[in-house]
Amino acid sequence: RCQRWVENCRRADLEDKTPDQLNKHYRLCAKHFETSMICRSSPYRTVLRDNAVPTIFDLTSHLNNPHSRHRKRIKELSEDEIRTLKQQKIDEAFEGKQATQESNENNEQSTVSEEGGEEQEEKAVPLTLEERENKDYLKSLFEILILMGKQNIPLDGHNVDELPEGIFTSDNFQALLEYRINSGDEVLRKRFEMTAVNLEYCSKSQQKQMLEICENCVREETLREVRDSHFFSIVTDEVVDIAGEEHLPVLVRFVDDSHNLREEFIGFLPYEADPEILAVKFHTTITEKWGLNMEYCRGQAYIVSSGFASKMKVVATRLLEKYPQAVYTLCSSCALNVWLAKSVPVVGVSIALGTIEEVCCLFNQSPQLLVELDNTISVLFQDNEEKGNELKKICRSQWTGRHDTFEVLVDLLQALVLCLDTVSSDLSVRWNNFIVGRAFVLSSALTDFDFIVTIVIMKNVLSFTRAFGKNLQGQTSDVFFAAGSLTAVLHSLNEVMENIEVYHEFWFEEATNLATKLDVQIKLPGKFRRAQQGNFDPDTTSENYYKEILSVPTVEHIIQELKDIFSEQHLKALKCLSLVPSVMGQLKFNTSEEHHADMFKNDLPNPDTLSAELHCWRIKWKHRGKDIELPATIYEALHLPDIKFFPNVYALLKVLCLLPVMKVENEKYGIGRKRLKAYLKNTLTEQRSSNLALLNINFDIKHDLDLMVDTYIKLYPDKVEFQDCIPSNNSEVTDDA
Repeated sequence: RCQRWVENCRRADLEDKTPDQLNKHYRLCAKHFETSMICRSSPYRTVLRDNAVPTIFDLTSHLNNPHSRHRKRIKELSEDEIRTLKQQKIDEAFEGKQATQESNENNEQSTVSEEGGEEQEEKAVPLTLEERENKDYLKSLFEILILMGKQNIPLDGHNVDELPEGIFTSDNFQALLEYRINSGDEVLRKRFEMTAVNLEYCSKSQQKQMLEICENCVREETLREVRDSHFFSIVTDEVVDIAGEEHLPVLVRFVDDSHNLREEFIGFLPYEADPEILAVKFHTTITEKWGLNMEYCRGQAYIVSSGFASKMKVVATRLLEKYPQAVYTLCSSCALNVWLAKSVPVVGVSIALGTIEEVCCLFNQSPQLLVELDNTISVLFQDNEEKGNELKKICRSQWTGRHDTFEVLVDLLQALVLCLDTVSSDLSVRWNNFIVGRAFVLSSALTDFDFIVTIVIMKNVLSFTRAFGKNLQGQTSDVFFAAGSLTAVLHSLNEVMENIEVYHEFWFEEATNLATKLDVQIKLPGKFRRAQQGNFDPDTTSENYYKEILSVPTVEHIIQELKDIFSEQHLKALKCLSLVPSVMGQLKFNTSEEHHADMFKNDLPNPDTLSAELHCWRIKWKHRGKDIELPATIYEALHLPDIKFFPNVYALLKVLCLLPVMKVENEKYGIGRKRLKAYLKNTLTEQRSSNLALLNINFDIKHDLDLMVDTYIKLYPDKVEFQDCIPSNNSEVTDDA
């Protein structure tokens, strides 16, 4: 089809391009297509029909227009060629008109001639007074909903069950609507001046419909930028509870027109327990509902809670099967060791991670508890004040997300237990009942031998990947060299696996020493003994039990996860980071990006000139002036004034920075995730709304009220006419009312 387009456009300069290059790097203005070729099935976007071919051209106007001569090189046509093309255009237009008429007759819709249709487009039909009032009324409602979303005001106000019988109280939406009427909104006042006070001005179903339109319109603003950028990556965050239902937050990465890498929140996806169903719905939502072309997806990453990792891995695998270039990677906002720990399919590890989060949360909620912990650390580390001060500082940070989380926990465990014991046994009124109760429960959890041996083994196993993971979140050069060190990391872990008996013996000894220090009994888990039901083997020791149930599966899983997440394709992409001038300099400008860039060949505007362009790029930086510093990041390279002279290098850098493993260099363009966390932290679970959340998180995105109103009128024409208000559930409506 692209080749037919080029033939019709008479673009001699594009005749040697492949259809794939034409499809990815060139666009044709909509004015060159007949109206019958344009499908407007969605109110949010316009698409062409599958058989659309451009037929509307004025191929001679450029001869009299000196400004256009340099923009497009067009063949000069003979009179016979022009006459033939015009006749072809008339014939195709007639066929398109006939097809449109047949389609309209089948749908029992009135037909309009092509000329009449054009006249109607040029001259809009004036609105009647009633239609104008309806539009103004809907616009007022949309303004209230947008305000509630931006300010994070829940739709519902008081819980009906909390109110005395017979008392009516407006919800938040109606209260704001009434306030607007009292403030002088004549449109709303005229609409509701004869309405009883105990009636709802806008039904819940109508609010939901309008909120969905608000959400879609705001999301479409971001998605439009993503489509203009072509390439993007998909990232999900941990599963969250939205009004009692599990949802998956979805973010998108792309490079905007200003060459800035951005990570924006685009919505929640209902979570499914069945991974295969989840994979299908995930793909359908992104492609059909949100209108993104997954052929342009260049990366995917999933931050998961414990227990969800295996399901999200199925989603990643299914997408990779359909779209091999959607590289499965780690996310830059999550430490590798934390991600690996959450993915370990051992129940004891999931329980330990949950306990760690609860302990951190309790101490962060109470400054007094942190002071008490500081005092305990000071006593325990009298002989090593430097270590004690370092631990105090760590306690005041989100230490559960560090690369060395388990090392910190092992160092802190004694102080945490002593502090919690002190709080739970304090008979004074210094602590409230909630803190005392939680301190007692968490102290018991921390002094369970199963917990102690789990954190010690996780600390030792993950010590082999700590430096590697830390480099992945470092500078661009650190990420490049980390990719080359993966082989050594896997070699070390394989050596551990081959000698697991010896390694586990040392790990278990460390766990027993820590348990002895805390006066914890070394024993098999009670659940294991109960499961045996009299068939317990007396030769089973705690050491052997934890080797088989914990050490062996953990090491095996981490080796496999590293191989999966750092696939050959992923490592090839990371090797292309030698394009960044600072990395190039560290390699003495002796680099070979051509070999690794093969996977992105179809993404380049001029792949045939890649080798020569890379040579020029190396020479440019090798022979730079003494006062010129080498750009250290992709962000700096993309913003170079002369990057436009290296179109292939620009395209490669743009795709590379989309990989989720690469961090967003400029923090102001990565605020989507921070705003998501803030919304979840500041909003009660039962008051969360996926629609309002998008408005709140993307509060700075422009919104078109007229588009929202027009969309609502198109989707719900039967509800635009004046309708009676809905009786509130809070009270009955009398016959007089």
